Amino acid sequence: MLPILRPFMPELDSLRGLAILGVLFYHGLYWGIDLSRFPHAKKLFLTAMWTGRLGVNLFFVLSGFLITGLLVDSRGRQDYYRRFYVRRILRIVPAYLLTLAVLLTSRAVPLNFVLLSLVYLSNLTPLFGIPIAYPVLWSLAVEEHFYMLWPAIVRKISNRTLITICGLIVVASPLSRLISFYIAQQHGWVSYTTFDYTWNSADGLACGALLSVFLREFSFPRRNLRRFVIAALVFPIAISATELHFGIFSRHTATGAALQVVPAHFAFVALLLAALLLGSGPYSHWSRSPALEFFGHISYGLYLYHLMLFSGFEWLLSHGYIRRLDIDPFWGLVIRFLLLGTLSVLFAYFSRKYFEEPFLRFKKKPT
Repeated sequence: MLPILRPFMPELDSLRGLAILGVLFYHGLYWGIDLSRFPHAKKLFLTAMWTGRLGVNLFFVLSGFLITGLLVDSRGRQDYYRRFYVRRILRIVPAYLLTLAVLLTSRAVPLNFVLLSLVYLSNLTPLFGIPIAYPVLWSLAVEEHFYMLWPAIVRKISNRTLITICGLIVVASPLSRLISFYIAQQHGWVSYTTFDYTWNSADGLACGALLSVFLREFSFPRRNLRRFVIAALVFPIAISATELHFGIFSRHTATGAALQVVPAHFAFVALLLAALLLGSGPYSHWSRSPALEFFGHISYGLYLYHLMLFSGFEWLLSHGYIRRLDIDPFWGLVIRFLLLGTLSVLFAYFSRKYFEEPFLRFKKKPT
């Protein structure tokens, strides 16, 4: 039986793969699509793809867990800050700058959005009167703000105080979303971008961080951790069922604005802990999927690039460069998803192998 926390936890790559596939299905089969033109059964199928947007929340939980673990484990290093930020820059910045360069040169987004995105304010651009022109960048801005603030906090306080802070964030973030909802409602419309602000998106990261510190600070038998997994799965089901009448599945209600993603965060914490228990046990092979690990391996590039291909295709279609097929709209949508999804995967794979990897190899060198 292996320790639950290990230097290499391959089962987490499978969870990354699950997260990026959710985002891909969401953007490919739900986002920006007029569902009213589809018959009932197909409309239900496409509506179900909405759940893929929660892949971003799974990424947040994973990131909070992994980054907090790295920081806690390296507290005593003299190169604590340098090592962390050099490794983050090598991992994030090259593909991110490539994405901004492509968006700018193709005139897909305005210059003012790119300039704010260069300093990771893409989720806050509405506060400057600028729309979030390339939606996937908002979550990267949230994570970058986490990277800026969290290392100093982790370095200076004890694990138990850190657990308290994480718990406070888990409670405060839904309250912040509720306040933001009522403020936006006074202007007549609650934009979804309101919930992209960092203070409204911090609870997913805090949930992952809480689990990371909890497993390091306390030693519980696996039996108790398995019970926690069950409880963490039952809790979100209970919240969703209790608040269904109050509109938890719509962010245009106060309940939905505050609590819609909360059940998902608890479920993802349970999923993460279950994967760790399974991955460190005698049946570890059940926690791993080669296909999901592949998608997890290319998840960063795939997340950055896929929407450019989908948006570019729609531009070519609307300008007459591509002829619309005279077939059932549903199957046309499926064909579009398979074609552009495949191209996105190929682009992300080659980006990882030939563009990102040369930078990542520097991570293995002493900082």
